[in-house]
Amino acid sequence: MSRILDGTAVSKAIRAEVASGVASLAARGIVPGLAVVLVGDDPASAVYVASKGTAAREAGITERTLRFPADLPESALLTAVEELNRDDTVDAILVQLPLPKQIDSARILRAIDPRKDADGFHPVNAGLLLQGKPAPVPCTPAGILELLEREGVPLRGTRAVVVGRSDIVGKPMALLLLRRDATVTIAHSKTRDLPGLCREADLLVAAIGRPGFVTGDFVKEGAVLVDVGINRVTSRADVERFFPGDAKRRAAFDRNGSTLVGDCDPATAFPRASRYTPVPGGVGPLTIALLLRNTLELCRGRRLVAPSE
Repeated sequence: MSRILDGTAVSKAIRAEVASGVASLAARGIVPGLAVVLVGDDPASAVYVASKGTAAREAGITERTLRFPADLPESALLTAVEELNRDDTVDAILVQLPLPKQIDSARILRAIDPRKDADGFHPVNAGLLLQGKPAPVPCTPAGILELLEREGVPLRGTRAVVVGRSDIVGKPMALLLLRRDATVTIAHSKTRDLPGLCREADLLVAAIGRPGFVTGDFVKEGAVLVDVGINRVTSRADVERFFPGDAKRRAAFDRNGSTLVGDCDPATAFPRASRYTPVPGGVGPLTIALLLRNTLELCRGRRLVAPSE
């Protein structure tokens, strides 16, 4: 029988550890500061930013959100980021993605001081990750690694396949697994015989951004399955396909007009796995927990406080 990898429980443990670390710093008169930048009125982004702010405050981190209209010029956003770079009360900066089309996201991310890069997206930090040196790591793959290790999933010698090649999840996830001595393949939508390749995996990470894309045909019996996707579906036919016989899910869909599904088909992929991350309640909570930990570690690094203190 498949068992759930409980990201919610692991995230709570990490957040408690962060709160303890923040309290230790506060006793010395140091309070970590997180600045979140939100441009536009995308509803999903607004929800994510609110959740991050609440989590930061609960951990004792000083958080402030800078909100800008969707038509903000790129030059104005660059100015705001530079002001945060110079602000000594800010230890970590997060620019919520996606940004409006008139703004070059890569240019904005490069403008963030690498020593304040809460998401670990700056090219300097990406290079340090590639070399295996200390640096802030993108929150979602870092959270997945924490979940796997804390749940006792073996990684050394494991045949791992990561479906998705983004700079945010796929590439850093592969590097983190490689550093734990897994044998890693990065696959994507253009990979030949993608289901056949995925069936070779002891550990399959799905981060392709397509609802229910990974079906049971992709999953080796007994593999560990990590579903990174968070996709909102609004079709009753999709609900019936992904959650057959799930009266609770249908009732929620009828109330809300939508429901969430990951990149894996829960009806066919999850039953073949020995362990899997559900959606919601799997990877999502870990992303916020690792943002808090990155903020704490960036504060320690900037203010020359050893991690053990």
